[in-house]
Amino acid sequence: MSLIKLQKILALLLGGFVFFTAATGPFDSLIQRAMFLALVVSLGFTLYPLGVDKNWRPIGIVIDIILTAMTFVACGFIVVNYEQIMTTLPWAKTTEILLTIGLVGSVLELGRRTVGLIFPILVLIGIAYALFGNLLPGALRHRGFDIDFVTETIFLGDLGIWGMLTGIAATIIAAFVLFGSLLLHSGGGQSFMDLATKLGGKQPGGAAKIATIVSGMFGMISGSAVANVATTGNFTIPMMIRLRYPRAFAAAVEAVASTGGQIAPPIMGAAAFVMAEILGISYTTIIFAAIIPAALFYLSVFMTVHMVSIKQNLAVVPEDEIPAWHKIIAFRRIAPIIAALGGLGFGIYLGRSIATSAFYGIVGLLIAYLVTQFGQVSNKKLISNLVEGIADAGKGMVIIGVLLAGAQILVSMINLTGVGVALSSFIVSFAGNSAILVSVVVGLVCLIMGMGLPTTAAYVLVAAVLAPAMTIVGFDPLATHLFVFYFATISVITPPVCVAVFVAAGIAKTNWMPVAFEAVRLGAVTYTVPFLLLLYPGMTMQGGALAILEAVAAGLTLVIVIPALLSGIELTGRRLIDIGIYMLIIILVLIPHPATKLLAAIILIAGWYFRPTKILAKENT
Repeated sequence: MSLIKLQKILALLLGGFVFFTAATGPFDSLIQRAMFLALVVSLGFTLYPLGVDKNWRPIGIVIDIILTAMTFVACGFIVVNYEQIMTTLPWAKTTEILLTIGLVGSVLELGRRTVGLIFPILVLIGIAYALFGNLLPGALRHRGFDIDFVTETIFLGDLGIWGMLTGIAATIIAAFVLFGSLLLHSGGGQSFMDLATKLGGKQPGGAAKIATIVSGMFGMISGSAVANVATTGNFTIPMMIRLRYPRAFAAAVEAVASTGGQIAPPIMGAAAFVMAEILGISYTTIIFAAIIPAALFYLSVFMTVHMVSIKQNLAVVPEDEIPAWHKIIAFRRIAPIIAALGGLGFGIYLGRSIATSAFYGIVGLLIAYLVTQFGQVSNKKLISNLVEGIADAGKGMVIIGVLLAGAQILVSMINLTGVGVALSSFIVSFAGNSAILVSVVVGLVCLIMGMGLPTTAAYVLVAAVLAPAMTIVGFDPLATHLFVFYFATISVITPPVCVAVFVAAGIAKTNWMPVAFEAVRLGAVTYTVPFLLLLYPGMTMQGGALAILEAVAAGLTLVIVIPALLSGIELTGRRLIDIGIYMLIIILVLIPHPATKLLAAIILIAGWYFRPTKILAKENT
């Protein structure tokens, strides 16, 4: 059997498992998670085989088989001994220790192959700290735990690798990965592209605005900025370069827009599901809380793109490349999308679980797709599209499953040793109990911890270690988690380790450093939005209508002012004075009082209205 055929068989098995358990409800917790992880790891070793195109590939095959077998034995042990594990306090023996080492080794090795060395190294540091932290001096010292106790925590219970994060991956997130992949492969991807082209193509900087719209749409579904850049960027970046947009600008637009999709409702990235579980609130609460910040993010990108396009006279998309409305909204094109979202909404309305609601969406999508496409394309093509959708979903589940299983190990070690509490106390003490300084320090640490890690893993780590420091000084828990989530998200466009920028620069065939500079400029408002979440309860739809209105006013002011500042839009014709005016407005907005918003608005409107005639003439030219 060829490797590709084996991949498809395993992907179909994994997709079928997710589809079945979404429809009927998951198995008992540890059984569901063990079966899911066994399928994920076995598929992962076929998707990311060791030693491909190397002369030592036979050794790689043997290693992959051994690791897969160890994973199946370990997961099978959990399934067989589930009742004993959950009803007693099992003691770790040599067998359990060996199974734990094999399973953890398999997960971390697969993590190395999928996302690089940083993540597995962090997990290994966490385990080593649990085993040898008693040897450290000072505040980081703990009483120490032997290998038996660490094994019991990681393997023989629901606090370690079989904990909450793995559970979310095996149910909610897996169902939405399958939902999103089938939606894209049933024509939704092309529909998104055509709609974005129609909406943004005729405007100044049309190709950049197309990239912003379509990357946001894809990003909401994919949950991975890097995967989104690699998917949509192969279309949008060459289009922008062909229309003579600067290469660095083209790559930066794609990187930033792809990043923003993860924070945009209604289908946010996988981290949003994790956040709902950690906070113990509904996913719909997360969605509503994210509406205003996400809108501000994309409005700011649009404003910056628009201002840069006007200043640099960037071209629009040719008329013959813009599809007609009747093609975009043709029934057979939009029916699967409407049915999918309708089924999802119907399940949520009935009060079903999020995973079951995703099942309703998948069923609606499949029915609409098969009905509308029957007779339009061959039956072989219909089935092929669906199989490809399931196969791609399997790839997405591998990365998410491995990351969250590994992150769950690390979180369990953080909780076991109490290092999270120690670090939070240190941060609060270092900042002198100042809420402002604590938020700044946490934001910077979030950016650093998020570099080189996928957003979901980065969020889990910073939420476990840093969020408590912010709640200690009085910040709202929901606002706090959105704060660290946003900074973990934008770490992928923040130099020096900005993986979304690296991928976009590679597609654009240009140096990554100018791309990173442009990305920071385009996403500049995103670095201030998290602080608005802390300052204005209305940003998360709390505090009533007036609070929401005040938050929107503050955000819209920044959406206008920051892009204008960074794009060099003139007010007086004297750069230093213009910078001073813009900075004054930004400072006023960041002071949470209605009077400061009013004063900021007056300054901005007056500056815009009384601009010298020569500036207006230059802009018109």
